[in-house]
Formats: sequence, structure tokens, C-alpha cells
Amino acid sequence: MNTAPTGTLLAQAVATHLEIEPSILYFGTPVVLLSTENQDGSFNLAPISSAWALGQTVVIGLGREGQTAYNLGSRPDLVISLPSPAQWPAVERLAPLTGRNPVPSSKPKGCRFEPDKFAAAGLTSEPSQLVRPPRVAGCPIHLEARAERVRPDVSGDFVIVEAAVCMVHADSRIVVPGTHHIDPAAWSPLIYNFRHYFGLGPELGHSYRTQTPRNVEEPATAGPGRAAR
Repeated sequence: MNTAPTGTLLAQAVATHLEIEPSILYFGTPVVLLSTENQDGSFNLAPISSAWALGQTVVIGLGREGQTAYNLGSRPDLVISLPSPAQWPAVERLAPLTGRNPVPSSKPKGCRFEPDKFAAAGLTSEPSQLVRPPRVAGCPIHLEARAERVRPDVSGDFVIVEAAVCMVHADSRIVVPGTHHIDPAAWSPLIYNFRHYFGLGPELGHSYRTQTPRNVEEPATAGPGRAAR
């Protein structure tokens, strides 16, 4: 017996699918800011919309001709900083900038060279503990890491980086007190959804595999990552 609400059944009955050819497939991925070391010892900062975690490894997709891919080919240390939804304007200020000079022809129209991306985006760096590239101050989560494998993707237009995380820094306001768990009710990543920025909405439920302690009597207070919707 189907117990779905009548409205849901009606919506399922009339829904149709179209065959489309979207130019990109960013169907809701977290934004990360990658700090890497330039050849002259200065640092590059780049917004990345293709990153996902597998255990203690973060897999990252990069443009083949960008400064970040160039840096990681010979200097594998990096920092993965995760901005909150409120920081999207700074991320967007970074979007048209590149650390490559001259600007590669593969970059989108309007992209320009910028040697000091932290300043251009209105962001501040802070020292890391285990790697040379700095963290991005104000981001709720920082992952110090090392690129263990950098290889071309199947198209030849991108490179895939497998980075092993060696240290995690988290804003105390998004950590469950007395634990090493991120409180998902207090933290919201910045989501890149078909080239638009979003935060998370209210929690819908949780996986049976969750290990995060839960306090149902005291709702979590809004932390630095709480999205304003």
C-alpha cells in the first residue's frame, strides 16, 4: 500500500524529465579555499568548487593551467580552508583572479593576474602548524594537508589531487563540547550550486551511522557557519 500524501503522488504523476546538456555539473558542491606556495616563496589562494572527502583524504579537481595545479606539482603542501556562507562575497572576489602571469588563454574572459589574492579578496592569512602555506583567518574549518598524488583527469583539461589531511582546525563554536565532532547543527558549508552560492537549510534528519552526540533538550545556538536564509 502506498502511504505517500496525495499531493506527493500527484506531483510524481505529472513530473517529467527533459534531456538537457548543461555546460557544467556543479550540482551542489562545497566551496573550499586552497592555499599553496608559489615558486618565489609567496602564497597563492584559489577558490575551488570541486572537492570531496574520503576518510582522511580530500580529492580536489583543478584547472590544468591554474597556479594551484602548477604549485602542487612541485610543492605539495597546501591548506584547505572551508568558508561559511556569509563569506561568499570574498570567495567571489577571488573568482576572476589568477596567480599565473601571463594569464593562460584557457582562463575565462575577464580573468586577471593578481599576486596578492588575500588582500584583493579582503581576507587575512594566519600561520599553519605543519605546512608552509597559511590558513585563511575567519574560515570555520582549516585542513592542513599534503598532495600525495597529482594526475591528469580523463579529459586532459583538469588535474585530480589526492591530499592527505595531517591536521584539522575547527572554530570552537562548531565543535560539540568535550569531543572531536563537528556539530552539524552549528556548521553550514558554503555550497556552489550551478554557479550560485547557497548555505544549508534546517536539518531534515541524520544517518544511522552518525557518531555526533545529540542533545534534544537544548537546541544548538547559531554558530559562525549558520546560513541566513
